[in-house]
Amino acid sequence: MHCPFCRHGDSRVIDSRTSDDGLSIRRRRQCPECGGRFSTIETASLNVIKRSGAVEPFTRDKVISGVRKACQGRPVTDADLAILAQRVEEIVRQTGLSQIDANEIGLAILGPLRELDEVAYLRYASVYQAFESLEDFETSIAELRADHARAHFSGAPAGDDDQD
Repeated sequence: MHCPFCRHGDSRVIDSRTSDDGLSIRRRRQCPECGGRFSTIETASLNVIKRSGAVEPFTRDKVISGVRKACQGRPVTDADLAILAQRVEEIVRQTGLSQIDANEIGLAILGPLRELDEVAYLRYASVYQAFESLEDFETSIAELRADHARAHFSGAPAGDDDQD
């Protein structure tokens, strides 16, 4: 790490702290040459491989914009969407991959969206999974109903039994 003051090619880490969201590390550094102190923020890069083959950095804003239309007219707030995007990022980062296919991000959206709002989930899934008939909707609705029935009998929230 080059010193921003004297451009010396080395520095010493004085203190390291993880950010509140756990996605970055703030390091306090000191230059052994001039004694100047400065901070760096380190994050693990995460890139998305799009269908076209293009690669771009992952952003939560893209997740939010991709889900917003499915949530239109539903009781879903911007704060809800921000939390959903954070959960999706956490799911994607847990794979340990530095590049992930856009399709995998779409799959990662389905679970948190289903928990947030089932109607928005059906809307999103119908586009994302390319529903072609009423039977596709009926199958998805039947799965939601079965999960509700299982949750009712077990006392667990719907959808929790398919985690892990």
